Amino acid sequence: MKNKVVVLLLLPMLVSACNENATVVRIAVTTDVHGMIYTYDFIERKETDHSLAHVYRYVTEERQREDTLFILMDNGDFLQGQPTVYYYNYVDTTSVHLSARVMNFMGYAAGTVGNHDIEAGPEVYNRIRNDLRFPWLAANAVSSHIKESFFEPYTIMKAGKKKIAVLGLITPGIPHWLPKSLWPEMEFNDMVETARNWIPRIREAEDPDLMVGLFHSGTDVGYGGNTAYYLNENAALLVAEKVRGFDLIFAGHDHRVSTDWVVTEWGDSVLLVDPGSHGRYAGEVTITFGTGGKVGMAAQIVPMKDFLPSEEFQKQFSSEREKVTDYLDDTVTWLSEGLEGVESLFGPSRMMSLIHTVQLDLSGAEISFAAPLSIYTELREGPVQVSDMFKLYRFENMLCTMELTGKEIDGFLEYAAGMWFNTMSGAADHLLLFRPGEPGILTNPYYNFSSAAGIDYTIDVSRPPGDRVKISGLSDGEKFSQEQIYRVSVNSYRGNGGGGHLTRGAGIPAEQLTGRVLWTSEFDLRYYLMQYLSKQDTLNPQTFRNWSCIPELWTRRAAESDRVYFQPN
Repeated sequence: MKNKVVVLLLLPMLVSACNENATVVRIAVTTDVHGMIYTYDFIERKETDHSLAHVYRYVTEERQREDTLFILMDNGDFLQGQPTVYYYNYVDTTSVHLSARVMNFMGYAAGTVGNHDIEAGPEVYNRIRNDLRFPWLAANAVSSHIKESFFEPYTIMKAGKKKIAVLGLITPGIPHWLPKSLWPEMEFNDMVETARNWIPRIREAEDPDLMVGLFHSGTDVGYGGNTAYYLNENAALLVAEKVRGFDLIFAGHDHRVSTDWVVTEWGDSVLLVDPGSHGRYAGEVTITFGTGGKVGMAAQIVPMKDFLPSEEFQKQFSSEREKVTDYLDDTVTWLSEGLEGVESLFGPSRMMSLIHTVQLDLSGAEISFAAPLSIYTELREGPVQVSDMFKLYRFENMLCTMELTGKEIDGFLEYAAGMWFNTMSGAADHLLLFRPGEPGILTNPYYNFSSAAGIDYTIDVSRPPGDRVKISGLSDGEKFSQEQIYRVSVNSYRGNGGGGHLTRGAGIPAEQLTGRVLWTSEFDLRYYLMQYLSKQDTLNPQTFRNWSCIPELWTRRAAESDRVYFQPN
């Protein structure tokens, strides 16, 4: 796709009550909405105080003000997270996508593509960008064939006599999380490098009065122990510091909430705003254009809980809500006893055993690695509905079968155990690895812990990380060998290097991971879980007892005391 610049005349579209000499502009940005369109969380089955219905009330009120021009933009990741978007991604694929209808209705002026939008797959993101009536930006997502931006790189908006340029960038970490089948025609370039390339071109071609960055990327350069600046996942702060020419940058992706003035390498300042996630906040910046080219800016984070949801919005999209609700109310199977996600923190669990079962059955692999994707999920005895499947498996991960040696499998498990379990010296110590001085706060995300099925092993938490795991053999009684090659099933996030288990743990160079993949599923794992369960009138959950933490006395007592921190509110 050739680079395309879309010019939006904001004056007549958004603020007809203002005149063209207005010098005050307000930009509001949402980010990482993750499908929170309605005032109802379809996964947790409860009303919420944040959604796009709340955002629309805020937007409507702000547009009625006569003292400023108002611009609304989005910073990516709205195609994943709630069953509402899943339904229009994969179930109803012929209607105009609900997200496009909603965002067009709300009058978004521009948006940036997020990594979870790419995760929806090319059929989805290509379809929705044709439905959107505003430019969808990502300058560093480059076509593999013509080496130009696959999406629009930037857009120009005219606010009265002022010209605002918006450059969109996406986190370049996607190849580490998603299989190539989801981005077959793209490459993801470094954000700093891309911004340095585009800023002079935009300034020369457009001569904007304000240069804005709309970046689906966070601010913590060292997140996850990352020490590399090039192709950094969270490079928004790096761009602010190292690329000359920006006045204002909106960050996202990391779900943080912040407003900061960043001092650049040249001694001037860039305003950096990160508006959180799930429609809880809007990041709002007021820009005052003074004489002589001077620009003043002030930022605030606006909580959406302070606004009632828009009745007009809810009425406009009520039929789509009913359609999704009917889909989610379908019964998949009957559960003979409950499943608790929190069990997965401390040892083998019924929930993880179910996921392992489906992975092994679907892939034909000998060994399965899987992580708990929600530690607060609880499915009770009784009917399991489609909505419960989004609790059981929260992400749209594909399933992969890879070839790993026994030594690499051992390294993978050592890495996982080192991230998850404390080094204990007695039963009074914590079993889980908490932040120093903050019991109950895990040092690493729970989705980066992995257990295994198909092999029998122990984790000796009295030993230091890297020397804890002892694999006694395959669960079918066969001998386990460090030199033998095994077929291993993992989700696509892990198989592409997510979490570092295969690279830092197993020691496989990142560029070799793709070559280890023997097979990738056509649909996401949630789909296959649903298919597996629907074939059973009643599910009688089993627990694989193939691994444990030792010393048993210490770990059993520590697990009992640590579990207190994870009781539901």
